[in-house]
Amino acid sequence: MGSDTSTPTTAPRVRLLLLGGFRLLHDDQPVVVPRGLQRIIALIGLRPGATRSHLAGLLWPDAPEDRALSSLRTALWRLRQDPCCPMLTSGDTVRLAPAVHLDVDELVRTAARVGDDGDPRAAAAALAAGRHDLLPGWYDDWVLLERERLRQLRLHMLEHLARTHLAAGRHGEALQAALEAMAAEPLRETPHRLVVQIHLAEGNAFEALHAFYVYRDLILRELDLEPSAAMCALLDDTLAPIRRRPAPPGARRPTRPAPGPSPPSTSG
Repeated sequence: MGSDTSTPTTAPRVRLLLLGGFRLLHDDQPVVVPRGLQRIIALIGLRPGATRSHLAGLLWPDAPEDRALSSLRTALWRLRQDPCCPMLTSGDTVRLAPAVHLDVDELVRTAARVGDDGDPRAAAAALAAGRHDLLPGWYDDWVLLERERLRQLRLHMLEHLARTHLAAGRHGEALQAALEAMAAEPLRETPHRLVVQIHLAEGNAFEALHAFYVYRDLILRELDLEPSAAMCALLDDTLAPIRRRPAPPGARRPTRPAPGPSPPSTSG
């Protein structure tokens, strides 16, 4: 049966998803890839244009170089037999085909747009970008290194977004970005500090104190640490009138010390 040449052909869409787990999609249909070949495709996506020697050394770090290169040649040959093969080889380098969409690249581009100090309202996608870890359950050294790089990239992106919103007076958007960063790394002080700053900017002293003590209790329990002096100092102005005010006769003193470098006054 002949084909209708009047109908233009559309190139298939190929997506390589590494955040949250390995998935290769061809026109939105999953492609079954053996685990050993998944490692090669993932590494080529994360290290575009890497030489064969570099790829082989990362994939088979304990093997002699000639054996590692031989294993790589065999794996690349197997990949090229598949019509859905997403790779291109050029001389000694291997990279993904230009038509392949890589979700990691989208996270990096989103972080770059946020970092350019453009209108943060155009970066709403930043809240969802990179919510899932890179290749969870994979423990290769190159995966662990790249996973941490992307985690830090996302945390700094969200914190920058929160600061930009806060500076512009968009407190709801600032809080949303700070809480997203807090969910990604609960023990990291910076997003908690931003939450306190946002509540103070809104005039919500109770919310600011509550956020401070939630974080203080968390790191005391998990790390046996206190919040930094910089975080305590955020509340100095809020607590200063309370510290200076004499306690009413018979008033009950708080059992928990007020945050800040100096304790509350005990003069009556």
